[in-house]
Amino acid sequence: MIKSWPFEFFPEKNIDAEAMGNTNYFQNYLDLWVRDEALGFDGIFFSEHHFGGSFSTSPNLLIAATAVRTSRLRLGVMGIVSPYYSPLRIAEEIGLLDQISQGRLEIGLSIGVPQELMRLDISMERGRALHEETLDLLGPALTSGVLNHYGRNFTFENVRILPPVLQRPHPPIWTTVISESSAARAAANGHKISTGFHSRERVRSIFDAYRLEAEKADRHSTPDCLGLRRRVVIASSRSAALEMSERVAERLKKFAADDTRLKLSKVPDEPGSKQSGFSLSDDEFLAGTPKDVAEMIVEQCRFTGAGNFLAVIHWGAEFEEIARGHELYARDVIPVLKKA
Repeated sequence: MIKSWPFEFFPEKNIDAEAMGNTNYFQNYLDLWVRDEALGFDGIFFSEHHFGGSFSTSPNLLIAATAVRTSRLRLGVMGIVSPYYSPLRIAEEIGLLDQISQGRLEIGLSIGVPQELMRLDISMERGRALHEETLDLLGPALTSGVLNHYGRNFTFENVRILPPVLQRPHPPIWTTVISESSAARAAANGHKISTGFHSRERVRSIFDAYRLEAEKADRHSTPDCLGLRRRVVIASSRSAALEMSERVAERLKKFAADDTRLKLSKVPDEPGSKQSGFSLSDDEFLAGTPKDVAEMIVEQCRFTGAGNFLAVIHWGAEFEEIARGHELYARDVIPVLKKA
């Protein structure tokens, strides 16, 4: 079975606050995420972005708002940008959200987007150091309920984490990765991983590195530990889907052209890795009829070994198009993935 998760950017729109209120923009999305439970999605992953492009500046608030209106959906962030926060705040909010959601929380952490970190005068090297130290201490702290840590960036002594997490030993922890070295580090910590952008061949190489390190650490690695994130455009006809997909590509080009946002062509990778950046692969875009999209998802998940598929559905489109995409995906794609 391949689990299905909408990957939610909660797109920014160039309209003022009064117009957003008049069109119920925020309420429409909250209602959509509640409907996703009835539609049959396994869960939702929210993103965290700042300074333009989305309204996911505080995804934990979106999880809390959605948790009280749902009962089954798994809810998570992919991921909390750890360099922005104290590990103690992250741990305490995880405990609170796990209790509010009645044990449906998924934890995701990320270094963050270089251009966004730079706005706060945080280099990628500094961000990586903060991120990795947070990852190392988080699991043990949540398991014990007490934060004891003496590191290069953080020192905590006998600090209780309140409230405690509901899931034991703690909610599943995910890490967003773009390289083999970061995948191996996640496996050593017993974390799940998610990746995108790359070709299916590179994704498989990253997942292979994860599986190899998990085996070395005597940890059981399954497809459920691996998530593949892709941009999906789905319509009743191929021609309509391709037309919508072209609009997604145009929005991405415009987004990348803004120098305060994500540069798609050169994002720094891990120190010592074989490549200094990456470009969006053609494998990143899946467009077609529900049957086409289901076949492409199954093929890519089988090739890479992923047991979770994170779908960015109609990235940046108007709300009605996105909602229709959720409905088509749920009705005609999810049943195929559950049987895969």
